[in-house]
Amino acid sequence: MSEALNLVLALMAGVSLGALFFGGLWWTVRKSFSSQQPALWFLGSSLLRTMLVLIGFYFIALGHWQRLVVSLLGFAMARLMVTRLTRALERTSYIAQEARHAP
Repeated sequence: MSEALNLVLALMAGVSLGALFFGGLWWTVRKSFSSQQPALWFLGSSLLRTMLVLIGFYFIALGHWQRLVVSLLGFAMARLMVTRLTRALERTSYIAQEARHAP
């Protein structure tokens, strides 16, 4: 397999790990609002998300620093994408909630 293809796959894997990590964080925050024990949700989610991401980066890199750098770039890109997506979802949710309370 060519090195360029390996880097593209590392980028896609980094985006996937980032989507998993930051999407899981968003889900945890939303879930903790209705939970009796929000600290337990945050602790468990943080440990699970961090463990999965670190294991993912380890297997992506496999001793190649270039793959690790590209996957970290993908991880950062996923953060931007998840942030924009969740803001858009929250905005539409707020607008729908306001529409139900209109006179």
